[in-house]
Amino acid sequence: MVDPTQKLDVEIPEQLPVLPLRNMVLFPGVPTQLLVGREGSLQLVNQALEGSRLIAVAAQRDVEIEEPGPEDLYPVGVVAVIHRVFKLPDNHLQILVRGIKRVTFTKFLQEKPYLIAEPELLGEVALGDQQEMALAQNLSQQFQKMSSLVPAMGDELQVTAINLEKQPVQLADFIASGIDLDIQGKQEILQEKSVRGRLEQLTVLLNRELSVLEMGQKIQNQVQEEMGQIQREHFLREQMRIIQKELGEDENDEIEALHNQISKARLPEEALAEAERELERLRHMSNGAAEYTVARTYLDWMTALPWKKSSKGRIDIHRAHSILDADHDGLEKVKERILEYISVRKLKKDSKGPIFCFVGPPGVGKTSLGRSIARALGRKFVRISLGGVHDESEIRGHRRTYVGALPGRIIQGLRKAGTNNPIFMLDELDKVGADFRGDPAAALLEVLDPEQNFSFSDNYLDVPFDLSRVTFIATANQLETIPPALRDRLEVIQLSGYTEGEKVQIARNHLLPRQLKEHGLGRRKVEIEDEALRGLIRGYTQEAGVRNLEREIGRICRKIARKVVEGKRGTFAVHREDLHGMLGSERVQLTIGEEISSPGIVAGLAWTPFGGEVMLVEATKMKGRKGLTLTGQLGDVMKESAQIALSYVRTKASEWDIEQDFFAEQDIHVHLPAGAVPKDGPSAGVTVATALLSLLTERPVRKDLAMTGEVTLRGRVLPVGGIKEKVLAAHRAGLHTLILPRRNEKDLEELPANVRRKMEFILVDDLSQVFIASFAQEKVRRAA
Repeated sequence: MVDPTQKLDVEIPEQLPVLPLRNMVLFPGVPTQLLVGREGSLQLVNQALEGSRLIAVAAQRDVEIEEPGPEDLYPVGVVAVIHRVFKLPDNHLQILVRGIKRVTFTKFLQEKPYLIAEPELLGEVALGDQQEMALAQNLSQQFQKMSSLVPAMGDELQVTAINLEKQPVQLADFIASGIDLDIQGKQEILQEKSVRGRLEQLTVLLNRELSVLEMGQKIQNQVQEEMGQIQREHFLREQMRIIQKELGEDENDEIEALHNQISKARLPEEALAEAERELERLRHMSNGAAEYTVARTYLDWMTALPWKKSSKGRIDIHRAHSILDADHDGLEKVKERILEYISVRKLKKDSKGPIFCFVGPPGVGKTSLGRSIARALGRKFVRISLGGVHDESEIRGHRRTYVGALPGRIIQGLRKAGTNNPIFMLDELDKVGADFRGDPAAALLEVLDPEQNFSFSDNYLDVPFDLSRVTFIATANQLETIPPALRDRLEVIQLSGYTEGEKVQIARNHLLPRQLKEHGLGRRKVEIEDEALRGLIRGYTQEAGVRNLEREIGRICRKIARKVVEGKRGTFAVHREDLHGMLGSERVQLTIGEEISSPGIVAGLAWTPFGGEVMLVEATKMKGRKGLTLTGQLGDVMKESAQIALSYVRTKASEWDIEQDFFAEQDIHVHLPAGAVPKDGPSAGVTVATALLSLLTERPVRKDLAMTGEVTLRGRVLPVGGIKEKVLAAHRAGLHTLILPRRNEKDLEELPANVRRKMEFILVDDLSQVFIASFAQEKVRRAA
C-alpha cells in the first residue's frame, strides 16, 4: 500500500504524456486507482511503463467527450507516478498512481495517439508556520469529527489526518481528495496557489458538512427515543392484557366474536383465507394501534357481504304479467321483452341473461320498470345513480392503504340488499364522466360482462366477488354518450314516450292516487274528469313522459287541501273549465298550425334526449349580396344540410319559375327559433328546402303538415332516426299529416295503433314529391 504521508522527490521532465480523467480530480500525495480503457490512454500507459513511469493527469471539462483535445482539459493538472498496473480480462488496465506536483500546461506538442505537453510547476504561496499550523490543526480536528459521525469512514483516515497536521499542504490535498464535492469545486481547490486559501475553503466546506451530519444525528436520536417510547407502551399494553386475562376481562372476546362471524358468513375459499389472515393480524395487534380499526372495518365488510345468500323468489309468469300491467300503462313491447326474460329464467335458473338498458326521455318510467321487475321476480331492488360520477374508485373502491377507504358502490349496494342476486339498477349511465381519477365507464366493463363478472375484484376487498347472479339494468336518456365498448354489452330497449290516451290512463290509475295520498286527501272524494286531464296534458305539460303531469296534479291537490282546511266539505270535482282558476293560463301551445300562415314557414320534426319535438323553420329574403345566413345555434351538420337544400333549389330555379338573377340581388336568412338551444343533425334538410321554395314562390305550406328527412344534392330523401319520437311529438302538437322518407316505413310499425289511425303519412323518395304534397291544392307549376 502507498503511504500518503511519504514524500516523493522526483525530477519533472520537460515533456510528459497527459492522461485525461473523467469525473475525478487527482491531488498531489494521494494514491488513487484509475481505470484506463481508451485506446490512446492504453498506449500512453504502456509507453510510460517502458520509461520513467511519470505521466501528467488532468480532468476533462465535459465527461461526454470521448477523445478530448487540449481545449477540453482544465489548465492545471498533477504530475503522477505509476506504482502498479493490473491487466483486466477485457484488456483494460487498472493502475495505481500517486500525485507528486501541481503543474500547468504551457504548450501541447502532440494530440494523437495521446496528448503530450510541456509542464510547468505551479508556484505555491506559503504562510508563516504559525498561521499554517493553526489552520491545519483546526482543519484536522474538523475532519476527525466528521469521520466519527460517518461510520463508513474508517479510523485509519483519522490517523492519517493527525499525522499530516504538521504538513499543511499535504493535509489540504488529502482532505480535498476525500470529501464529497463536484469536479468544478475540486478543480478550484487544485488550482488555488495559496496554501491558506486551500485551508480556508476546506474549513468552510467541512463546517457545512458537519452541520448537516449533526442535524441528521439529532434527528436519528429523536427517532430512537420515540421508538423506545412506542416499545414501552407496547410492553405496558401486553402487561395490561395479561392482567385483564387473569381477572377474566379478556379483550379476546371481540376476536372470538369476529371469528364466529367469519364462520357464519360462508365465505368462499379465497375470501376465507384472507379473512383468517387478517383476523390473525388483529389478534396480535393492540386495539390502540392505528391499523386495528382498519383491519376491524375490513372484517366487518367481509362478514356482512352476502357471499352465498340469495333471494329464493318465486317466478310466476302470470303474476309477473299482472304486476307489470298494474305498475305501468302502455309500453307493451317493453313489457313483452321483460316477460320473455322472466320465462327464460323460469326454464333455466342459472341463465346469465342480457344486461337491459332502458333508453328514453325523462319521466317515461325507466326506473320504476326496474322496481316492477324486482317485484315480479321476488328479488331485492338496489339503485345507484351514476350521474356526475368521475372517479373510477366509485365503482371499484379504494385500497385499504388510504385513510377512510371503502368498497365501491357495487359492493356497497350488495351489502345493502343482503342478497347476491338482487335487481341492480345503474341509473343515468349516459352521464358518467372521466377525468384524472380514471374512467368509471371502463370499470363498468367488467361489471356488465357476464363472462367476466363472476370474479369481480373490488380494490378494498382484494378478493373476487361473484356478480354473475346479479341482474343489472341500466337507464339512459341517450346512447351517444355511452362508450361503444360498454354499449356493446347492453341490450337497448327504447322507451319513446306516451300518447295522450296512455297519459290519461296513467294519471287516472297511478298519478292521482299517489298525489292524493301524499297531500292527505286519500280518504276524501276527489274526482278529476278525463277532459280536465286532457286539458292538463295539452295545455300545461307538453312532454314525452308524465313527470310534469304529476306535478300539475299535485298543484291541484294542494288547492283542494287548502279548501279542506278552510272548512269545505263534500266531493271535490275538477272540470276542464276549472283549470284556469287553479293553475292559471295555459303555458303550452296546443297546435303550431296557426303559426304556419305565411310563405317561408315550415314545421319540421327533431329528436332530443327528452323526446321528439316540433321545430319551426323560418326563411325570409331581403336586398343584398351576402348569400345565405343561418341562425339558431346550429351545428355543422345542420348548416351543411341547409347549404345542400339551397343548392338544390337553385339548380331547379327554372322549373319553379324563380328568377335566375334572384341570388345576385337578394339575401336569404334561415332561422330556427329557440336560438339558445343547440341543434344539429341532417334531418332538417327536407324542411329547409321546403321553406326556401315556399319563400321564393311565395306560397304557404299546409298548416297541418310536418316533415323530416335528409336530402342530397340530387334531391333524394334519405331515412333518419327517432321516427317514433317525432311522430308522437307531432301528434301532441295537433299535426295530423307527416311527410317521411319511404325507407322509414318500417319504423311506423312501432307506433301505437290509435296514433297510426289518426295520422296521415306521406312517404317520399324525392324532394319533388315533398313539394307537391306540401302545397296541397296550390301545387307549384312545373316547367313544361
